[in-house]
Amino acid sequence: MWIAALALADRRRIEPHLHERPFEQGQMLYDAGEAVEEVWFPMSGVVSLMTILDDDRMIETAAIGREGLVGVTCGPMNARAASRAIAQVEGVSACCPADVFADALQESEAMRVALAKFTESLFAQVQQTAACNAQHRLDERLARWLLTIHDRAESDRFDLTQADIAGMLGVRRATVSEVGTLLVDKGLIRRGRGWVEVTDRKALEAAACGCYGAIRSLMKDLGVPRPKAGAH
Repeated sequence: MWIAALALADRRRIEPHLHERPFEQGQMLYDAGEAVEEVWFPMSGVVSLMTILDDDRMIETAAIGREGLVGVTCGPMNARAASRAIAQVEGVSACCPADVFADALQESEAMRVALAKFTESLFAQVQQTAACNAQHRLDERLARWLLTIHDRAESDRFDLTQADIAGMLGVRRATVSEVGTLLVDKGLIRRGRGWVEVTDRKALEAAACGCYGAIRSLMKDLGVPRPKAGAH
C-alpha cells in the first residue's frame, strides 16, 4: 500500500485518521465535478479513473490498485474531480479525510515528493493510454488492459463481463467478444459468463503493445512501487 512506503513519522500523520471501507465492483467512489472529501488508499481491488464524454459514454484512462491512492489527481485539498472513479474489481480501501491529508502534505516535504512521483506516473499512464487507444490494434489494447488489471487483482481470475471490458476500452461489446475469442483460442485467457482468467501471463505480455512495458519502466525510473501479479 502507498502508505506503507512512507517514513514512520509520515505514516503517523495520517494513520490515526484512517478507516477501512469496502467497495463493490461498479461502485462509484466519486463523480466528475464533485468535491473530493476523502483520499482512498486501496488495500485490495482495482479502481478505474473514467473520462466522461459528451454523449454520456465513458472510457478508462487509468487504473489504480495497492500501489497508489485515489482522490488527489486534481490537487490535494478538496479539489473537484475531473474524472469519475469507479471500482473495477471489488476490494477494501483505507480512507482519510482530504483535509487531514492536505495538512500532512503541508507538514512533510517527503510526503509531497512521494505524492509527486505517484501523480507523475499516473499522468504518464493517462497519456500512454490515450495514445494506445488512438493507435494500437484492439487485441493489443485488450492484452495491455488485462495485464494492468491482473497486476492489481488478487488472483488470476476476476469478475468482468464483456460489457465491462467494452466500457473500459470504449468499444462495442460485440467487438470485445470477437477479439477476446482470439486470446482464448491462443490459450492466453479463459472466460465465462461474467469472469475472465489469465492462463498464460508470459504470452499475454508478448501479445500486448509496448504501452504496458513503457508505463512500468517509467514507474521504475521514478521509484514508484510497481504492481505485480501474485505480489500481494
